[in-house]
Amino acid sequence: MKKNVIVKEIKVEGKDWEKALDAAFKKQNKEVKIDGFRKGAAPKDMFIKKFGIESLFMDAVDNVADASYKKALKEADITPVCEPKLDVKSINEKECVFEFTLIGAPEVTLGEYKNLKVKKENVKVTKEEINEEIKTLKEQFAEIKIKKDGSKIEIGDTAVINFKGYVDGEELEGGTGENYPLEIGSNTFIPGFEEGLVGMKVDEEKELNLTFPDNYTEDLKNKDVKFEVKINEIKEKVVPDLNEDFYLDLGYEDVKTTEEFEKKVEETIKERKNAQIEDKYIEDCLAKASDNMKVDINEEIIDDEVHRMMHQFEEQLKMQGLNLEHYYQFTGMDHNKLHEQMEPEATKRVKYRCLLEKVAEVENIEISDEDADKKADEMASNYGIEKDELLKAYGSLDIVKYDMKMHKAIEIIKGE
Repeated sequence: MKKNVIVKEIKVEGKDWEKALDAAFKKQNKEVKIDGFRKGAAPKDMFIKKFGIESLFMDAVDNVADASYKKALKEADITPVCEPKLDVKSINEKECVFEFTLIGAPEVTLGEYKNLKVKKENVKVTKEEINEEIKTLKEQFAEIKIKKDGSKIEIGDTAVINFKGYVDGEELEGGTGENYPLEIGSNTFIPGFEEGLVGMKVDEEKELNLTFPDNYTEDLKNKDVKFEVKINEIKEKVVPDLNEDFYLDLGYEDVKTTEEFEKKVEETIKERKNAQIEDKYIEDCLAKASDNMKVDINEEIIDDEVHRMMHQFEEQLKMQGLNLEHYYQFTGMDHNKLHEQMEPEATKRVKYRCLLEKVAEVENIEISDEDADKKADEMASNYGIEKDELLKAYGSLDIVKYDMKMHKAIEIIKGE
């Protein structure tokens, strides 16, 4: 057993266990009907005679588990870094014996964490990158206009279509649409569909005979499909010219010429690249410093980090109107596969956390309440919220302190 693991046994007996069983009885008695008594009025001995004392154990355990855990923590004198493991070793009408497995921070032996000789890339911006950025900006501000009568569909146009699909002579479920806006060249539909519309005009109808690709759903892959398509409207994307009106739309009030605009775009790209290079530099420094240290990380800590990451991922999916079940269906993944996929990143995160906490310890990094309070004010101002709201989201000022301490440790590792 690793040094940072403590197993603590806590026994609940006597009046404490009696109270827990009584509370469990009162809760369950409200929910059951015993002949001769109204709900909640049956005496305890009648309840036990009908359902057995064992029926109360689970609720009774819930009633005392939290207090037992606090007692275990106090006796073990340890700050757990992951969820404890709880086992009920024995249970009867007289007592309940818990066994808590508590895991503290793993022991860390730092190697070289300064003067790591990690190279930081230099920022370079090419003319091609500037042109590509300008093209993207023009696309973002492009107008969609209806093409004049008699125009044909071209790549890049948006065709508003009615379509109906048939497989094996039967109408394809989910394969019908009316006034559907389809950008030609977006590869939204199966191969051949969008290409088949090129050259068509408004009110023209066409039959497309295609085949579903082999990476499609199991019931349709490699199957022949017929689509009946009618063009209702054709729209084209009109990109803006490089002029003062366009520069004003972008918020560049001081830009008058193409040369000045290109200079602004170059500065924007440089800022973005600098941020990316800085992130990579920090990552490279942390990777090298963590490779130099010695630490034996418990599997339970990694597992706990994976579960935290999965929860965060689930919250991100919810913001998109999805959930994990949807994700599993779309990707062919399941809980175990996703867990396994996240383990390397979780391991890296835990290693970096161990590294930074140890560096903060040996470098005697301390954050005052005053500094943390100022940082909270600054963060709240940046997010446009009240400080109380920020601290509620963070959890407490101590977490702001912890983050500040970790950032200072990063600066030391970077050598800045």
